[in-house]
Amino acid sequence: MSPSKTLDKVTWNNSILIKGDLAEEVTKLKGEDGRELQVHGSGRLAQTLIQHDLIDEYRLWFHPVVLGSGKRLFPEGKPPLALKLIETKTTSTGVVIHVYQPAGKPELGSFAPGQE
Repeated sequence: MSPSKTLDKVTWNNSILIKGDLAEEVTKLKGEDGRELQVHGSGRLAQTLIQHDLIDEYRLWFHPVVLGSGKRLFPEGKPPLALKLIETKTTSTGVVIHVYQPAGKPELGSFAPGQE
């Protein structure tokens, strides 16, 4: 799936070129049977899908590096969202992979001593 204002065709296996309204076209694709849509390495596309609540599952990879700055994944202005941890694993190089599903509005908790 490639949203584009400049491409006329895509040649990558199982790719679909989207012209027009991205959220509307992705909603249509999600409604089709047997389709799994994935986003790899496109922060802008991911932010657009997040903004329109079109993400069913997040696979977040945490690398053991602190850069001190970087690009945001979750767009500013988006209401808070609770995530439910579905799966977690650690690779041999220390990368931790968490799989989350959206879980509605977050419930505020406490980190006060003695509370769990």
